[in-house]
Amino acid sequence: MKKIVVLAAVAISAIACNKTTDVKEFKTAYIDTVKMMEEYNEAKELNEKFKTKGEVKGRELEVEAKKLQIEKENFQKNAMAKGQAWAQQKYAELQQRDQQLGYAQQAIMEQLQAEGGKERDSIVKQVREFIKSYGKEKGYDYVYGTGDAATVLYAKDSYDITKDVIKALNDKYAAKAKPAEAKKEEKK
Repeated sequence: MKKIVVLAAVAISAIACNKTTDVKEFKTAYIDTVKMMEEYNEAKELNEKFKTKGEVKGRELEVEAKKLQIEKENFQKNAMAKGQAWAQQKYAELQQRDQQLGYAQQAIMEQLQAEGGKERDSIVKQVREFIKSYGKEKGYDYVYGTGDAATVLYAKDSYDITKDVIKALNDKYAAKAKPAEAKKEEKK
């Protein structure tokens, strides 16, 4: 009797071990988001645009700062000769202009950051939508991101589709830019 029970238990175990559960394979990939934004042409152009804007505004402030510095040097030379009342009034004027220059610099930085932030957010939104449609088109179940906000701590290099996505993004951006350039040429 014991032999029959043991044999039944072994038979049930063998049958249970032979059952396989259906395991679905997922198609996954990841994108290095920092590298993508560094190599995406539209993002590069945006960075250059705001770098140039910042340099232009910076030169304007630099001219004003140099004028103020020259006046400060002249103030120091003339303070003794023109008297204490003049010196106090001129010193107050110079301090006020120095403060205004600081405020102007801060306002320019805030303006550039606000404008740049809006445009960067727009690009990020476009890229996310693109990656979503790219993933669907290529049959991916999951596309992860690495970079500053890493959501993937490790993945095989074979799952890296960063270059493919950058190329596709740049191709799409170039195609979008060509009609705009053609319209500019037609107006000339």
